[in-house]
Amino acid sequence: MDTKRKNQDKSVNTKANAGLPENAGYGANDPKGDDLAKDTEDSAGEYLTTNQGVRINDNQNSLKAGDRGPTLLEDFILREKITHFDHERIPERVVHARGSAAHGYFQVYESMAEYTKANFLADPAVKTPVFVRFSTVAGSRGSSDLARDVRGFAVKFYTQDGNYDLVGNNMPVFFIQDAIKFPDLIHAVKPEPHNEIPQAASAHDTFWDFISLMPESMHMIMWVMSDRAIPRSLRMMEGFGVHTFRLINGRGKARFVKFHWKPLLGLHSVVWDEAQKISGKDPDFHRRDLWEAIENGDYPEWELGVQIVEEKDEHKFEFDLLDPTKLIPEEIVPVRRIGKMTLNRNPDNFFAETEQVAFHTGNIVPGIDFTNDPLLQGRLFSYLDTQLLRLGGPNFHELPINRPIAPSYNNQRDGHMRQTVNRGQTSYEPNSLRGGCPFQAGADMGGFTSYAERIDAQKIRERSASFFDHFSQATLFFNSQSEPEQSHIVNALRFELGKVETPHIRERMLFLLSQVDKGLANRVAEGLGITVPSKLDKPMNMSFPADVDPKKFQPKGRPQAVDDSPRLRMVGNPNFPNDNIKTRKIAFLIADGFDEKAVSEMKKALLTAGAAVMTVAPRLGMITGANGEQIKADLSFLTGSSVVFDAFYVPGGEESIAALQNENESSNFLNEAYRHCKTIAASGAGVQLLKTAGIIRVSTDTKASRPSVQAGIVTNADDGAAKIASAFIKGISQHRHWEREVAI
Repeated sequence: MDTKRKNQDKSVNTKANAGLPENAGYGANDPKGDDLAKDTEDSAGEYLTTNQGVRINDNQNSLKAGDRGPTLLEDFILREKITHFDHERIPERVVHARGSAAHGYFQVYESMAEYTKANFLADPAVKTPVFVRFSTVAGSRGSSDLARDVRGFAVKFYTQDGNYDLVGNNMPVFFIQDAIKFPDLIHAVKPEPHNEIPQAASAHDTFWDFISLMPESMHMIMWVMSDRAIPRSLRMMEGFGVHTFRLINGRGKARFVKFHWKPLLGLHSVVWDEAQKISGKDPDFHRRDLWEAIENGDYPEWELGVQIVEEKDEHKFEFDLLDPTKLIPEEIVPVRRIGKMTLNRNPDNFFAETEQVAFHTGNIVPGIDFTNDPLLQGRLFSYLDTQLLRLGGPNFHELPINRPIAPSYNNQRDGHMRQTVNRGQTSYEPNSLRGGCPFQAGADMGGFTSYAERIDAQKIRERSASFFDHFSQATLFFNSQSEPEQSHIVNALRFELGKVETPHIRERMLFLLSQVDKGLANRVAEGLGITVPSKLDKPMNMSFPADVDPKKFQPKGRPQAVDDSPRLRMVGNPNFPNDNIKTRKIAFLIADGFDEKAVSEMKKALLTAGAAVMTVAPRLGMITGANGEQIKADLSFLTGSSVVFDAFYVPGGEESIAALQNENESSNFLNEAYRHCKTIAASGAGVQLLKTAGIIRVSTDTKASRPSVQAGIVTNADDGAAKIASAFIKGISQHRHWEREVAI
C-alpha cells in the first residue's frame, strides 16, 4: 500500500473513532491483541451483555409466565438476540437454505370433527392443495444433499379457512428446549467464523463444544448420529411436527396432539461411505430423485398421523409434553393415521416457488392452536421476523406461492413491494363510511379464537424441573436400534469427535455419552484412543431449579414406560414392512454381446414390481446383444456410480462378460455395492464377473448351476434370469444385508 493510501485510511479511521474509546467498533475482537492466547486470557473477565451493554443474568431461559407458561413479549433479551440472529443473512435463509419442493394435495380419510373444527380435517371429499419444502439445516444453498444433518419437512396447506403451515423436521425432537438458545446452536454448527470451515458439517470443535455443555441435546444427538440423518431419499423419510400442539373441536374442547408423516415407500437410508461419495458424484441426489420421481408419475405419498392426548393426561408421562427434546413413544400413545398427502407436481420456477415460499409456525387455522412449548413460542416470533428481511418487507404474503386460496380482507396497506390495489377511503376498523367492513368474524362464523388457557404465574427466567431429564429418552433411542444401527451411531460419533481437535471437548462428550449408555461411550472412546472420564473437573453448563442439587447430577429421571421401542429403529420397524421395491433404481451391467433374453426377463419382472431399470456399460451409445438386439446405455462407468443405485444385476453373454472383466470399473462397481450391503444378482456367464470381483467363489459342485441366495447375493449359473427374479426382488425389498458388515 502506498503512503497516500495509508494516510487516507488513517484519516478515515481517526474520523470514525473521534471521541470514542480506542477500540470502538471492535468489541471483544480488538485487532491489537498480540496473539490468540493473550486474547483468551483477556476474555476471562467478560460477561454476556445486550447490544446496549446491559449484563445478562440468564442466557439459558426466556422470560415466561411461570416455568411452564407462555413466553412473554416483554423479554427484550430474547427479542434482541433472535432479531439480530434472524437478520444475519441476506438473501439466503439463515437455516434450511438448501431445499427442494413440490406441489400436491392432502385428503383426510374420515372426519376428525370430534377432535378439531379445522375444516380441512373434517371432510374426506375435500382435496386440500399443499406445497412441501424439504431442506437440510446447516449448509448453504450450494452444499450437498447428503450432509449428515436434520432434514426440514415443511408443509403449507392452502385451506378454505386460510393457510396452515406444519413446519417440522424428519426427526421428532430437537437439540434445545428454549428458543433463546437457537442462535447459539446455529452459530455453533455453522462454519467457524474465523475461517468459514467446514461447510454443511457438524464435525468440528465449535459444534461439539456447545453440545458438550448442553446435556439437553443428547437425545437429538442420538438421532443425528443415526442413519436417520442420511436418508436414501426425501420420499423415504418420516416427518414430524416436533412440538406438541392443540386440537380444538367445535365445542371448545382441547386435546394435545403430536403430528407425524409416515412415508408409504418405507423408511430407508444410505451408509456414511455412500453419503460421502454421493456428495462428490451427485450433490443434487435428493433433489434430482424427488424431481424425477414426480416427472415419472411415481408420486411420493405420506400418511398424516396424530398422537392425541387428553388434557387430563398432560402430566401422566415420565416426561413433559412441552419439552421439545422428548417424544411420546408409540407404544404409549399409538399414531393414528388420518389422511394421505400426495406430491404430484414439480415447481414451475425454483426461485419463485421453492426459494420464495415463506413458512411460519404461526400460520394456523381455527381448530389448531399452540402450547407453551418454549421453543415453539420463540419460533412464533422468529419465522415472521426472518421473512420480513429475506423477502423484502411485510407484503411477502402476496407472492403467488404464499397467497392463500381463502379470500383475504384487512386494513393493512402500503409497505415495500405492495401488489394489491385497495380501493376506497377506509383502512381502519371500526368504521361507518364502509358500513363497518371488513367485520370481525365471530367464532360461529369461523373466526379464530385462541384457546382460553388459564395462566396464573409469576414472571420468571427458569425452566420447569420436569425438563431436566436429559438422558432417559436418549438411552431409549439407542437401546431401540438394531445392532447394525447401533454400530453406525458409534462410527458416526467416532468420525465426528475424531475431527474435534480440543481434548477436553472430547472428554466432556464421552462423559455425556456414558450417561446415555456406558457401552456406547466405551466403544466411541476406543475409536478415539482415550478413556471415558468418570467425572468432569468443571460442571456442565446447566441451570438447575432451586430444588435440584447439582452435586447429585445424574439426571436419569423417572423410569420410562418402555425400554425398547421398535418404531424408533429403521431396520425391522413394524410401521414400515419390507414388502415392495417401488421406485428402487436397479443397474444392469452390460457390454456388447449381452444376453438379450436374460435382460428382457429380469427387466420385465422388476418393472412389474415397480422398480426402475438403468443400463451401465463401458461406453455410452447403443450396446449390441448376442443376437443383434440393441439397447441404449443410460450411463457409462465414467458417468455413473454404484452409490446412486439400490441393486445390481449382471446378465450373461460370454462376450459381454469378457468385456466387463477387462473393465476395472465393473469390479469396482460390484465391490462397492457389496461393501454397502446391497443386493446383487447374476445369471449365466454373469456369475463369472462376481467371481472376478471377488464377491463369490464358484463351486465345482455339479449342483452349482442351481439358483443360490446368500447374504443378498443371488446367482444362477444357467442363463435363465426368470429363475432368480423373485429372489432378487425379495432381496432388494430388504434394502440392505447388514450381515455383510460383520464379514467385511
